[in-house]
Amino acid sequence: MTERGHAPQFDDLEQQHEAATLGMWVFLMTEVLFFGGLFLGYIVYRLAHERAFAQASSHLDVALGGINTAVLITSSFTMALAVHAAQTERRRRLFVFLLATMALGCVFLAVKGLEYAHKFREGLVPGPRFTHEPEQQIFFSLYFVMTGTHAVHMIIGVGVMIGLMALALRRSHAAAVENAGLYWHFVDIVWIFLFPLFYLVGRHR
Repeated sequence: MTERGHAPQFDDLEQQHEAATLGMWVFLMTEVLFFGGLFLGYIVYRLAHERAFAQASSHLDVALGGINTAVLITSSFTMALAVHAAQTERRRRLFVFLLATMALGCVFLAVKGLEYAHKFREGLVPGPRFTHEPEQQIFFSLYFVMTGTHAVHMIIGVGVMIGLMALALRRSHAAAVENAGLYWHFVDIVWIFLFPLFYLVGRHR
């Protein structure tokens, strides 16, 4: 149950692993720049419309946001266990922990879907049918863009988990699992910032 040999452009398997890890870190840095721009936009508009943002935040369900935060923190733990299982070549445990991580990701997406549906029913989706103060529309525009982008990253992560589970059925592939773990932890960290910014900061009723 060992990994296949290295690709011809690398001297050995270790060099291939190092190149893959470096590539993942470079990719994550581009993601940091991307989300950093969104967070900067949020800060600028919040400073300009602090009262409207605080009022808009009161329409978000803190309980559901908190549940999703707990779900993602748990998924980071199961992902770390999956990485350890891959490194120690425990294929059955690897499969189980990848499945658990994927399931938790799906729970997160389901809860987020419930939140989105609720916002549609309340007329809180930006556009001609927006039923609240115009300034609050900026808040919800940022909310849907930023949480929606995060959700897309979660969907990609779940797809990666499915691919890794297929690999786990045939052989160990520790490098791929480690890089997937880096990606998954990054997505979780992004949510750790999104949750307080949208659900908690300046909140009042």
